[in-house]
Amino acid sequence: MYDDADGPGSVATRLTGRTAAGERPLSGALTEVTLDDGRAVVVKRAGSPNEARAEAAGLRWLAEAGTLRVPAVHGQDGRHLVTDLVPRGRPSREAARELGRALAGLHLAGAPAFGSAPPGGPREANIGGAPLYNVEGAQWPRWYAEHRVLPYLRHAVDDGTITTDEAPVIERLCTHLPALAGPAEPAARLHGDLWNGNVLWGADGHAWLIDPAAHGGHRETDLAMLHLFGCPHLDEVLRGYESAAPLADGWAGRIGLHQMFPLLVHAVLFGRGYAEQALSTAKAALER
Repeated sequence: MYDDADGPGSVATRLTGRTAAGERPLSGALTEVTLDDGRAVVVKRAGSPNEARAEAAGLRWLAEAGTLRVPAVHGQDGRHLVTDLVPRGRPSREAARELGRALAGLHLAGAPAFGSAPPGGPREANIGGAPLYNVEGAQWPRWYAEHRVLPYLRHAVDDGTITTDEAPVIERLCTHLPALAGPAEPAARLHGDLWNGNVLWGADGHAWLIDPAAHGGHRETDLAMLHLFGCPHLDEVLRGYESAAPLADGWAGRIGLHQMFPLLVHAVLFGRGYAEQALSTAKAALER
């Protein structure tokens, strides 16, 4: 394994087998590297080797479904991951509709169980810098409560973001999940962190997905994430999705259930505002 002090150009050379001809910082963690054959790649420095390994495995697992566009992975070593660069374009209704159909195909590709990690991926992964534990379960409501919602609720209570008097409403929601979750569905292959920032609208006229927290889960979860933070032409994404894999009746009324996990993650990472949103979402779901 290379020395972590090596620069992005050295990392790109090591993992692509091509000489780096130029570098351009994109953010604190991302660097665009131009190779000697004219191609451009992105070198990402993750928070830990496990995080980089999980992302690499997730991108490969999504690509294996053969439906979505994701950047090709050139390699992962230590904290670094090298992928193709996606030249940016503008969102379009056509690309959004195509994304919906592709996302449906990804979900239908399936997963061994709820909570299953991508092949070669670690059990201990990350979502937005927060820990994500890939523990398998057979039934979505119980798995979701035990391994997604309640661990983050405890974390939020421990750090004071949610009070002990407020926590029971989310605990009650978890108790009632079997009755609220809708028809049972098989485990879907999820992107897992599908907010708008992880959808790149490419210069080629297509949508590309990056930065997955891929795992086996309920397909409505990815769609709930798109609703939570907004997405250009979301109506077309949903139209494309339903044309390929119609959702179960009442799915729109379950969006809040699937938003509980990302809301609690954001509460832990960013504070009280998201905690209040999680609490109000739980109350609304219980009142339906």
